[in-house]
Amino acid sequence: MAIMNILPFARFLLDGALEEGDIAVDATVGNGHDTVFLAELVGERGHVFGFDIQAEAIAAARARLAEHGLDGRVTLFQTSHSLLLETLPDSVHGRIAGAVFNLGYLPGGNKQIATKPESTIQAVEQLLSILKPGGIIVLVVYHGHPEGKRERDALLDYVRFLDQRRVHALKYEFINRQNNPPFLIALENRADGGA
Repeated sequence: MAIMNILPFARFLLDGALEEGDIAVDATVGNGHDTVFLAELVGERGHVFGFDIQAEAIAAARARLAEHGLDGRVTLFQTSHSLLLETLPDSVHGRIAGAVFNLGYLPGGNKQIATKPESTIQAVEQLLSILKPGGIIVLVVYHGHPEGKRERDALLDYVRFLDQRRVHALKYEFINRQNNPPFLIALENRADGGA
């Protein structure tokens, strides 16, 4: 297939933004798949900071990272991504090259615990303020449940009005798939500040 599915496209964007030695953020650690991917991209000289409110997600990610020998490249925080600005060390502000969100609930976990539009938007705003020029935020939006629809609508309203001189905002979706397929939002920090 010439057109990439949502998750491969998310990884394609992150792969294009991150290099050896970079700083990355996994804003929704989940089962740790993206955390491992980011840790491989940033290499031994880079670092990944991961956030999740659920202890089981942090434990699953730790185990997956250890299995791949990548645990030394990652710092995990069991806290909301809405607190990332106060949680991340000041030394990484302005150096974050890539961040990823997989919104919704933990696969295989409690479906009553899902990401919320308020905390997601707070986290995106904070990341945009400390992203390096050319850095990218990738959000995979799962909206097949009521909370996901609320988050989708709030997030689209928010990104639609970001200053185009400061941020490129992309929505990537399949428009003829049934049952609320996930879609992707990518935000790139404009390096040049131009139109």
